[in-house]
Amino acid sequence: MNLKKIMKPFKNITLFTLLLVTANLSFSQSHVQHAHASVEHHGAHSHTTHATTFGQPGKASQVSRTITISMKDNMRFTPANITVKRGETVKFVVKNEGKLKHEMVLGSAKALKAHAEMMRQSPDMQHDDPNQVSLDAGQAGELIWQFSRAGKVDFACLQAGHFEAGMVGNIKVVGRQ
Repeated sequence: MNLKKIMKPFKNITLFTLLLVTANLSFSQSHVQHAHASVEHHGAHSHTTHATTFGQPGKASQVSRTITISMKDNMRFTPANITVKRGETVKFVVKNEGKLKHEMVLGSAKALKAHAEMMRQSPDMQHDDPNQVSLDAGQAGELIWQFSRAGKVDFACLQAGHFEAGMVGNIKVVGRQ
C-alpha cells in the first residue's frame, strides 16, 4: 500500500484530523474516541480549542516578549535553546533565511518525531495549526504562544529530512506548577 498516494487528498488537513481519519479506517467508533482522548493526553492540540499540555495559542494583546528565530539551510534554528516563564505569552518572529521551505512546530519530542515520519511519507502535506508556522524561502511569520506549564517544550522543522538532519530546538519553561 502506497501511503503517499493515500495521503495526497489529505495534504491540507491538520495532524489531528489526519489521525482521526486514519483511526476511522482501521478501528470502530469506540476506538476512534479512545484515540481522540489519547492524542489530547499526549500533547497534540485539541481540534476545537487547540490547547495542549504545554500551552495554547496566545493573544497578541497579552504578548510580554518577542523572540526572533532564524531558520537556515544548514538545518539549524538560531537560537535553538530558549527559556520562558510559565504563564508567559511569547511572540516568535520566525524568519526563513534559507532557500528551502522551513517551519517551526511546537510539540513534544515524541509527537514531533512521529509527525516528521509522516512528512517523509507525504512531503507535500501542508500545515495550518496555531502551534506552527511554515515559511517559503525569504519569508517571515509569527507564532504567538502562551506557555501554561513548566517543563520542556520542543520545536522542530518537519519538512522532509530536516528533523533528521538536526533542525530541532527546545524551550525551557520555568516557574512553579
